[in-house]
Order: sequence, then structure tokens, then C-alpha cells
Amino acid sequence: MSLLLLLQNRGRMSAAKLAAELGVTPRTVYRDVEALAAAGVPIYAETGPDGGYQLMDGYRTRLTGLTAGEAGSLFLTGLPQPAAELGLGAQVAAAELKLMAALPTPYRDASVRIRQRFHLDAPGWYREADPVPQLLAAAEALWQDRIVEVSYRRWSPEPGVVTRRLHPLGLVLKAGVWYLVAGPRVRTYRVGNIERLRTLDEHFTRPDGFDLAEFWRANVESYEESEAGETAVVRLSPAGIEALPDILGPRATRLVRRTLGPADGDGWRRAEIPMESVAHAAAGVLRLGADAQVLAPAELVAHLGTTIRAMALLYP
Repeated sequence: MSLLLLLQNRGRMSAAKLAAELGVTPRTVYRDVEALAAAGVPIYAETGPDGGYQLMDGYRTRLTGLTAGEAGSLFLTGLPQPAAELGLGAQVAAAELKLMAALPTPYRDASVRIRQRFHLDAPGWYREADPVPQLLAAAEALWQDRIVEVSYRRWSPEPGVVTRRLHPLGLVLKAGVWYLVAGPRVRTYRVGNIERLRTLDEHFTRPDGFDLAEFWRANVESYEESEAGETAVVRLSPAGIEALPDILGPRATRLVRRTLGPADGDGWRRAEIPMESVAHAAAGVLRLGADAQVLAPAELVAHLGTTIRAMALLYP
């Protein structure tokens, strides 16, 4: 089947090239070509320096029911790096080859144009992907519904490495970072923080009705709402308000805009900014420069004062 799809996708190929592509010997290629011909596939050979095997013009298998848009959109789902991290790089490449071979010519041409013009890059700016040496083992245990024992590096409530027995329920790729969703008390674990993973011989039963996508949506909402539990009171200039989406992101900016007070004589307005921690809030406010003044809490005001005075000493 792979030989047939290669010929459909690439046209004439010599036995040597087919053998190299498929990881077999030319003798195997000869035998498989005979088997395809005996099965009624219109395959023939041309001799000479440019010779090789090819299919009769017009012969191809088709994926029925696909529109041009649907066929093209399939090529927007490919994320080579995550697939490779999951040990599926070869399978993804083989699937794309089969899809290309089966598409009618107009759809295949459109798919090639899409791949030439669109590329999906999951990680955020200025960050490298987490090293995830335990990802493949986690994925295998997940697929087999087997319990794993992990050594996990956590940061709260107390930093340190803990040992956990987990029931893998799903893997999620968020902004270039892999997360393992696992029971028995369903929680989320950053795969890059798993220092060791051992798959046990024990199996577990997945919870009835567990929906990975729904759990993740609720988990993200809960996390973002918890971040907004504490706030800092600030004065913002018109330029500072305009810069909020770039500094805080769209969701936090919407929360801040709801708290904006009336403008004073200089156009400055009071607002409340979500505060995960003093250090985290200070970093965001400093990015606003002279377009923001923190009024509360006192800890954040003191932290900023100390930081700004130290910075001033660097620029006499």
C-alpha cells in the first residue's frame, strides 16, 4: 500500500528509489509490484536511464466526501514538533503521504499551496519548548490506561520533589507547554516538571463521562479567575491604558477596563489590575514605565520604590 501511494503521489520512481524510501530491498519492490499488478492495479515499468515504475494515467484512489476546503484544512492540523515529542513523527508523515496520494488533483494542489503558505508554531514568543523526556512514557501509559508513579517537582505550597501515583487521563499542549491531566483526584501536572516516571502493571478505569476538553476549559477559567483574586490600585495615563493589551493580555485588560474611574484633569484614571503576586504585578507595572502609578497595596508600592531606586543608581 505504501508503494502504491508513493507512486500516486510522486509519479514514476525506480525500484532503487522505492526500496530506499520504504526501507526494503529492490527484490521486495519487484515482488510487491507483481502483487499489485496481479490484484488489478494498472502499474507498469519503463526501461532506460529515466525509467521506473508508474501507474496508468488517471488511476488514483480517492477520499470521497471531502470538499476542497475540508481537504486543505487537514493540513493545518499538523504540528510536527509536538507529534515528534509524542513519538508520532513517522506516523504523521505517513498519514500526510496517504492523504496527498488519495486526494483528487485539484484538492491535492490546493493542499500543497496551503502547506507552502501557512505554518503553525505552538510556543509563545521568547521562550523555548520545555524539555519533556517523560512525555512519551506518559503518552504510552495514557493510551493503555495504566497507573504511573512519578517524581514531580512542584513549587507550591512548598517547593520540592514529591512522589505521586497518577491515573493519566489526557495530555494538553498549551502555548508550547505540555500538561498531563491525571487522577484519581483530577489535577494538572506540567510534564516538564516530571523528573521520573515509572509505568506500573496496574490498570485503572477512566471516570465515566470525563471530557478532557471541558475539564481543560474549566481549569483555565478557574486559574485565570484565581489570578484576579487580588488586585492592585493604580493610576493610568491615556497611553498606559492604550498599552494594557500588550502588557497584560486581552482577558486581564477587559477586567481592568471594567474598573476604570473618571479621568482627572490630566486624563489619568484609577483602575484595579489583577495581581498574582507582588513580584509578578511589579514586573507588569514596570513595563508601563511612567504611564502608571501604583497606589495600593503598600507592599507593592514599597517593592516598586525599592526597585526603581536601585535602577536609578544604574543610570546616574
